[in-house]
Amino acid sequence: LRQVLKEQEKVTFPQTITIATQVCNALEYAHSLEIVHRDIKPENIMILKDGQVKLMDFGIAQLISRDDRERKIVGTLGYMSPEQITGMKVDGRSDIFSLGVVLYQLVTGEKPFTGDTLTSIIYKITQQDPVPPRSINIQVPPHIEFIITKCLQKDPTRRFQNTNEM
Repeated sequence: LRQVLKEQEKVTFPQTITIATQVCNALEYAHSLEIVHRDIKPENIMILKDGQVKLMDFGIAQLISRDDRERKIVGTLGYMSPEQITGMKVDGRSDIFSLGVVLYQLVTGEKPFTGDTLTSIIYKITQQDPVPPRSINIQVPPHIEFIITKCLQKDPTRRFQNTNEM
């Protein structure tokens, strides 16, 4: 997906829905096994020649039920959820946040949380709402903006509670 974004900057809305649906299916399966990916980003989403989407690199995945007293902050900063950044316990809703970041990037050509320093990016992820996707690309359908906005809620209880709901 990273290569697609380099070549196209944005993808079509039908492509976005196809990618989102297939990543949701992969995450639904992982989450059913109590595995959180923790590193959803374009580099870990592979698009095969036949259009099939594969979620890759479960290298930093974690069991949801694991009692991790020394929580390490792992992931790729621009795609991490607020709870990941602050070292809180994560579950599937953290992956939903990260997928929302990817979807935002697919329809706008921009990341929702950027800055000149790590501190400014962390602040934006944990404290500021991103610019609405339709403010960047007026062609974003309202239902896609709604999905992205719900995924990017700071409070996990305000996001989709699982990928099936999404």
